[in-house]
Amino acid sequence: MGATAPQERLHYMDHLRALAMLAGVFFHAALAYSPLMQGFFPTADRQNSVGVDAVIWGLHLVRMPLFFLVAGFFAAWVIAARGGMALARQRVRRILVPFLVAWPLVLWSLSASTGWALENVQHPSAFLAMVREWLQQPDPPRLPPGTGHLWFLYYLLLFGVLHWVVRTLDLGRLGAWLASRHPAWLLLGLPLPLVPALASVSAPHPAPEGLVPQFWAIAYYGAFFALGTLVHVRTDWLARARPSAPWLALASLALYAVFLWRLSVELPGQAQPVASWGVALLEGCLSVWMTVLCLLAGQRLLDRASGVMRYLAQSAYWTYLLHLPLLFALQYALMDQEWHWGLKFATAVCATLAACLLSYQLMVRHTPLRRFVG
Repeated sequence: MGATAPQERLHYMDHLRALAMLAGVFFHAALAYSPLMQGFFPTADRQNSVGVDAVIWGLHLVRMPLFFLVAGFFAAWVIAARGGMALARQRVRRILVPFLVAWPLVLWSLSASTGWALENVQHPSAFLAMVREWLQQPDPPRLPPGTGHLWFLYYLLLFGVLHWVVRTLDLGRLGAWLASRHPAWLLLGLPLPLVPALASVSAPHPAPEGLVPQFWAIAYYGAFFALGTLVHVRTDWLARARPSAPWLALASLALYAVFLWRLSVELPGQAQPVASWGVALLEGCLSVWMTVLCLLAGQRLLDRASGVMRYLAQSAYWTYLLHLPLLFALQYALMDQEWHWGLKFATAVCATLAACLLSYQLMVRHTPLRRFVG
């Protein structure tokens, strides 16, 4: 960790963070129209399209890994520039405090909108119909408490502690050695330890929303956080990996086609509670290779100043916190409409983003809140 932090701003990292945030809004909105999620997602609509599944599971495999990689990169950046104590103070201000404040508000708002939908929606999703049946029982069961979509912050705090342990005990030498070798060592080797983790949960892998940390999520997302720290320390690694980009792209396209086919065969549910080892290997390879491709594409295409992208990057945290409660409320209200699913999707996405960006401009950008979530 002795690298010196560059003084020039890395625009492509900011821009990738902004695009990953936008992808999150599109992803969560699109789940309502995914045939695969009709039996599981609260806002699942009567209308759906197989084209949605063909796109969103690629986003699913790369969106959160990219977020954790960027988080690991900037954690190493802060340590190199200002030291470990500065990172700890930043994590308390930027992650712990927002998490503790937003957590009850997010759960309350999601519960309130779902309660409204249970009473008012005439064409409920399978999930809402199941909850209605639960509530009609004499002693209805209670869902276990969770973190909702704030699980990302929960695991960032955990990885902050693990990062400190690794640095204190000097356990990062294996990763540094791998990063010093030919990039193929990491590109081919990193997916392998992800396979047992991904094979322990269903495919596509779920969000680890429970309050008890889950092994598979620590192993899976922690690998990308660690990769982010290595990319910062080994500043030449991306340049050395760039010649592999065409092969990674071709391999990713081929494996993604196989992955979609396997999802149509191994439908998630009681009959398939966990992914097969083959599907887990596909998920591991696709996650690593497509995330690295995003980094390479971002470095090549996005490493320049852009006022729009920087604004989106600055508002990304606020949008992340706010978007899901807003999106659920909008999609519940749209469930009984006879519109085409594409119009419902566009309406939900545009209204959610507009509300998030407007509230960021009015409540965060020029107020003390920007130190916490700006």
